[in-house]
Amino acid sequence: MTNTLSLIGAGRMGSALAGGWLKAGLAGQIDIVEPRPSAAVQAWADDGKVRLNEAAQDADILVVAVKPQMFGELAAAIADRVGPNSQVLSVMAGVSLATLEAKLGTPRVARAMPNTPGLVGKGVTILCTRPDTGAETIATLQDLLTPLGTVEGPIEEAQLPAATAISGCGPAYGFLLAEMMAAAGAKHGLDPDFAMRLARKTVEGAGALMEDAEEDAATLRQNVTSPNGVTQAALEVLMSPNAMPSLFEDAVAAAIARDIALSKETE
Repeated sequence: MTNTLSLIGAGRMGSALAGGWLKAGLAGQIDIVEPRPSAAVQAWADDGKVRLNEAAQDADILVVAVKPQMFGELAAAIADRVGPNSQVLSVMAGVSLATLEAKLGTPRVARAMPNTPGLVGKGVTILCTRPDTGAETIATLQDLLTPLGTVEGPIEEAQLPAATAISGCGPAYGFLLAEMMAAAGAKHGLDPDFAMRLARKTVEGAGALMEDAEEDAATLRQNVTSPNGVTQAALEVLMSPNAMPSLFEDAVAAAIARDIALSKETE
């Protein structure tokens, strides 16, 4: 018997995917391999919703969600679940399509790069496929990723490091912004906890406003910036050439360089 869907690795992101698949009506069709299952994953298995840590058999679709540093030692065991018609979807950062093909023994490989807001269904996931991947397969992979939020792509693999530096790393940038805002408020006399509540809710609200608005980010920024007002005074500092524009260019460049280096380390 061929499993409809196998998930290798059920950490936070893998579990978020599996939970979405169960909501989509795939109970009984999911095979999960996870040596240390969470209470939720174990409960799914106990209820017969998923098969947990059963003997290897070919999968129609195999989703690999282990840490990239572990892929080398696990590749042979994962390959045992890859049949001649299996489609592999990796959500591991830095593991190239060529490496997946070489270590798993199939050209039917694709990559996806989710981000952490996917844990609450508010993420954006970038899909990367081989040029010869069929439209039906692409649609299937997109459907499998929708529990995490929006799916973009497919894009060419050469674009993935830059895209990862924006969306994959991006939530950390947002969290850092809240940290820095709160720290600045505390430096100017606000209670630190109060400053963090203000910063956190402001960043959350700005994101929600951007999601609902038809205007782009630049227009939204301009709409809340009164001429010669306090917001303009702050933005003139933040947007000076050596401030945020330069810092973000350097940060994205560093992330791209690390992504490329990680790809070489996992070959």
